[in-house]
Amino acid sequence: MDRISKEREKQLSVDLWIILLTSVIALGIYTVLGNNINKFIKDDSVNIILRVLSIGVFQFGVAGLGSVIVSIIRKDSFLNHGLNTKNLIKALVLSLVFCIPEFAFRLYIGEIHKWVPFIKVNTTAEILSSGFPWNVLGMLITATCWGFFEGFNYVIIRDKLSELMPSKYKYFDWGALICALVCILIHGMIGITPKSIIEMTVTMFLIYGMLIVRKITGNAWGCVLVFLVYWNAFD
Repeated sequence: MDRISKEREKQLSVDLWIILLTSVIALGIYTVLGNNINKFIKDDSVNIILRVLSIGVFQFGVAGLGSVIVSIIRKDSFLNHGLNTKNLIKALVLSLVFCIPEFAFRLYIGEIHKWVPFIKVNTTAEILSSGFPWNVLGMLITATCWGFFEGFNYVIIRDKLSELMPSKYKYFDWGALICALVCILIHGMIGITPKSIIEMTVTMFLIYGMLIVRKITGNAWGCVLVFLVYWNAFD
């Protein structure tokens, strides 16, 4: 396994710091302005598109903006990170397969009653009840911020971590593992009860699995699909 150059190592570290700091800044701003933002989002006298855009900006800031900034700085096409047609069907199917344990767990504990993409995003129900074209436009914004960019953000981070810390094993990947750990930390899934441990395990399996699929197939669309049709989709 060839070691990357010191220059490339430094470049990858800078990229990861940019992504991290962008997310932290966006989250910090949201934390400070959170009460006012939440009041604005619930104000039905304001057009729903303006409201979903306002919260979508912060979602994109936390998961997406940093990766876009780095890609622009490095002139690095998204195609280089798996947004292509190589092994497309295989990547889509295998990524969804890794959702099965998490789905079975949610079903067993009674947390799944209906499937609606992005239903757990707090503006989705109102968007869907809005008339055309607001419902279509609102869902496009939601799918872009909470679907495409959140899923692809994991891909960018994993790719850079894995290049920085390569593994000689086909099914073990440091980048995928770190992303899975970060996911359960962000979503507060750490616990010591049997339920918490199972939830943590199946969620890590999902995130790690979809990123391993990206590694093996060379295609990242499966990661995007998971966040478009599965993540935040059950109520």
